[in-house]
Amino acid sequence: MNNIAFARYRAEWFQGADSARRDILAGMVGTFALIPEVIAFSFVAGIDPQVGLFASFMIGIVIAFAGGRPAMISGAAGSVALVAAALVHSHGLQYLLAATLLAGVFQIVFGLLKLDILMRFVSRSVRTGFVNALAILIFLAQMPQMLDVSWHTYAMIGGGLAIIYLAPRITTAIPSPLICILILTAVNMAFPMPIHTVADLGRLPSSLPSFAFPVIPLAWQTLTIITPYALAMAAVGLLESMMTASVVDDLTETSSSKARECTGLGLANVAAGMFGGIAGCGMIGQTVGNVRYGGRGRLSTLVAGVFLLLVMVPLRPWVAQVPVAALVAIMIMVSISTFSWGSIRDLARHPKVSGVVMLATVLVTVATHDLSMGVAVGVLLSGVFFAFKVTRLMDVTSTYDATTDTRTYTVLGQVFFASADIFADRFDLRDTASRVRIDLAASHLWDITAVGALEEVVTKMRHHGATVDVIGLNRASAILVDRLAPAVGGGKD
Repeated sequence: MNNIAFARYRAEWFQGADSARRDILAGMVGTFALIPEVIAFSFVAGIDPQVGLFASFMIGIVIAFAGGRPAMISGAAGSVALVAAALVHSHGLQYLLAATLLAGVFQIVFGLLKLDILMRFVSRSVRTGFVNALAILIFLAQMPQMLDVSWHTYAMIGGGLAIIYLAPRITTAIPSPLICILILTAVNMAFPMPIHTVADLGRLPSSLPSFAFPVIPLAWQTLTIITPYALAMAAVGLLESMMTASVVDDLTETSSSKARECTGLGLANVAAGMFGGIAGCGMIGQTVGNVRYGGRGRLSTLVAGVFLLLVMVPLRPWVAQVPVAALVAIMIMVSISTFSWGSIRDLARHPKVSGVVMLATVLVTVATHDLSMGVAVGVLLSGVFFAFKVTRLMDVTSTYDATTDTRTYTVLGQVFFASADIFADRFDLRDTASRVRIDLAASHLWDITAVGALEEVVTKMRHHGATVDVIGLNRASAILVDRLAPAVGGGKD
């Protein structure tokens, strides 16, 4: 690590006492926001809550040091749990732990090969849809805690929201969600009410995680079973983590190393698998909450993991009494602050295709409860609309010089698989001119389909007796033509 990189890494850990205080307090809030979601997704995956909590602890510790995005909170939740559920139900926990290890290895390789560049194909409309869908899912995830409950729960949620939004007017030294947790817990302990507490969500661990290599048959059949699930978990985890990192980049107006985040997540998941935990990924709700309340450095990520360990063991009797209503109030606040309200106004101002992509991402994600599915649909639509747009920008015009009996076709724009057929249709293959010139100076040939279309046009015109010259090819297009269709005989500028 060179001096500049080391200085930057050190600054990501410590930028002064005040910054450290904000990181510590924000990380503590992130821990409390982690607990209900990790437990909830543990049930979704069909595993004991302590498996998810152990994983979140290990992932938080490792990602704090190895991750590429400071202030990002990662844990055992999200779409990864949905992928893991099928494997647990069919083969059991030990196979899941093995798949977690393999998923981590895949992610490390992904990061080392710097394949994070694929994120450039995710448009801003898709990212906005991702954020909005997540905000809706965060809110919907709180609904089970607000159904079939006493009025006391609604009163506590309302009081919690009041504390969260009003406390900053009095002091910002302590994050208002942490104040909310402390006050509502004290009220519940002083005046017992018929409301749910953290203890009702699931059994909290009573011991520290310990090293335990998965107990599975070391056979080829085992690898064939876990590999598809490991690939799916790796892909989903990377997608959610990189999308979360991009959101934090926008919120903090800073940049991050997505390749390093991929590698760091892989290392974290390997550690989780070795200590009896499920694979995890970036958690955007908790991360946004961390950033909103002052978390900016790696210390906030580390505190979220370490404090989770303290919560799991020494402070378990007290944490068990935290009202679920306090956590619901925090997550409602995170949902409201996560949603991009300006995107509603932008639907009328931005191009319609951008709005369609954003809405499709939201609808698919909310309908399937699968963030990766929504993003995949959004990226696919973006690609289709882009192809149509580029196709309309391609044009072919022709002029005729009677003195030399020469027809000149001038091609403007991009010729690739989506516009190649239109390109070919613009030529009169039975042109009576004795000489034809195809001027490609204002265009670019992108792929084998484009070269094939050009070759077909030239071949058919020559077959009908015309002398065909291809001129104006730029260097990249000329190299492609020389390699794939040397008979065309194009010339370079």
